[in-house]
Amino acid sequence: MAQLSLFDSDADRTPEPARRLAAKLARLADRGIYFGTSSWKYEGWIGSIYARERYVERGRFSKKRFESGCLEEYGRTFPVVGGDFSFYQFPSPEYWKTLFEKAPPSLRFGLKVPEEITVVKWPGHSRYGERAGKANHGFLDNSLFQEMFAEPLKAHAGRIAVLMLEFGTFSKSSFATAADFLERLETFLASASGPFRYAVEIRNADYLGPEYFAVLRRHNAAHVFNAWTRMPDLIDQVEMPGAFTADFSVARALLKRGRAYEDAVKLFQPYERVQEVNAGAREGLRRIAERAWKTKQPAYTFVNNRLEGFAPGTIEAVADTLED
Repeated sequence: MAQLSLFDSDADRTPEPARRLAAKLARLADRGIYFGTSSWKYEGWIGSIYARERYVERGRFSKKRFESGCLEEYGRTFPVVGGDFSFYQFPSPEYWKTLFEKAPPSLRFGLKVPEEITVVKWPGHSRYGERAGKANHGFLDNSLFQEMFAEPLKAHAGRIAVLMLEFGTFSKSSFATAADFLERLETFLASASGPFRYAVEIRNADYLGPEYFAVLRRHNAAHVFNAWTRMPDLIDQVEMPGAFTADFSVARALLKRGRAYEDAVKLFQPYERVQEVNAGAREGLRRIAERAWKTKQPAYTFVNNRLEGFAPGTIEAVADTLED
């Protein structure tokens, strides 16, 4: 049972932009269109999504209090949120319990499956220690996935919108052909059990095609329409024959095509306002939402600050086109 929020008595502190956006997103959620962001701990959103006074201690802003408590406030505006944090760990049952107790009961999560399952070869980064540059023996290991991730989450299955398998760009040394990867992926999807929806995000543009979509369709897994530096634009993915592979859809609007992640961070921090409109990405998101509306199949969309500079602003702009 979720704990009562310390802030239930001061809802009037919610910034006006958040109130306005919350009303729009609630109307769309009633139609099965769920917009959220890739994460939530951004101080640049204070004044638009978050009320600064909620996080003041002894007359000073408390970063610790903000990071600990802003998820509750986030859930007042958005119906769904992305969980990038789960990519880097197998969260413990205690972690999940604390997380879901802090979040409003109505808030749903789109969680990344840990890299322990989706990385075929460990990056050559110092943080990976002795594993750096070596093959990952847990790659698409369903037993490991079930034991360390799916089973601890089952108690909270009603809070999960989708589990997303994000795969980085595969080299020819990892998979000589797309078919080699798809064989491994299909084996995993066929054995994945439990009450979850699954979605797959790939970063090899040349893998997009009938064979890939067919594998997903056989297991009612969604292709993640992803705006990323080395992927086709969202609108181009949406228009690919057979790209909608499940009875739900998932999109992640992350980066402008051709732009490196690090460059976007430098350009847009501290994420206080939209700085660069990406009309193509917005149109792709609108098309995905419109299809969900017409087919009565839910769509879960996660927008990153690195796309335009301010994810809530991007979301509101798309929401406005749908309401019109």
